[in-house]
Amino acid sequence: MSDVTVAAELKTEPKLVTNQLPAAEIMGESPLHHADLESVAKHGPQEGGVHFHERKLMGLLTLRCMPSAEQQEVIKSLLGVALPMQPLTSVTADDSPIGKVSVRWVSPDEWLIIMVGEKAFELETSFFEKLMGHYSLVNISGGTTIFNVSGRHVVDMLKKSTPVDLHASEFPVGKVVSTVFAKSGAMICRVAEDQFELVVRRSFADYLWLWIQDASREYGLVVHH
Repeated sequence: MSDVTVAAELKTEPKLVTNQLPAAEIMGESPLHHADLESVAKHGPQEGGVHFHERKLMGLLTLRCMPSAEQQEVIKSLLGVALPMQPLTSVTADDSPIGKVSVRWVSPDEWLIIMVGEKAFELETSFFEKLMGHYSLVNISGGTTIFNVSGRHVVDMLKKSTPVDLHASEFPVGKVVSTVFAKSGAMICRVAEDQFELVVRRSFADYLWLWIQDASREYGLVVHH
C-alpha cells in the first residue's frame, strides 16, 4: 500500500489519499473468492433463465457536494460525463480519461462513481488535485462488490428479493435505486432491458449470493466468470 499527500489549492490541510490496491505480489480477492465461481461457470449449467456474474474488484468512489457551475465543469472533465442531476438516474461514459465510467445518483448531493479498480486511485488523486471548493470524495472499493444479473427471468427472481416496482414503465434502463434487497440492502441499476447491477456491501455478499441461488432455482441459474 502506498500513500500520497495531495495539496488542493485551498486554505485547508493537505488531503491524504490512500492507494487501496495491494502491492503487485499480493493477490486481490473478491468477497466470493471462496465460492470458486470459475469452476461453477465451467462445470455448472450453461442454460437457464437467470445469469449471474460478479464484477469483482471494481473501483467505487462516493462523491458528495452541491456542485457549482465551475465544479460541474471540472467534474465533467475528470469523468468524461456530467453528473446526473435528475433523481434516480445514471450516466455512463465509455471514453472518459480513465476508460469506462458509470455515475449513479444516490441523493440530491451524492453520487456513486464506478470504474475499473486499477483506475480508482488515479481518479481520486485527480479530484483532489483539480477540484476546488467544498466536497467529499471517499473510496469505498474495498467494502463493496457488484453483482450483474440478467436473463429472461431476472425480473421474476428480483421480485422475490425487493419491493421495488421493476416493470419497465416504472423502472426503465438507466434508473437506479438504493433499497431493501433480501433483508439486506443494494443499489440496483437497470443497465439493459433484462440486465441489472446490484452494488452490495462486502459483508453481505456471500449471503446475497446464496439468496440469488435459491431465488433462481425454479428458472435455472447460469454463472459466468
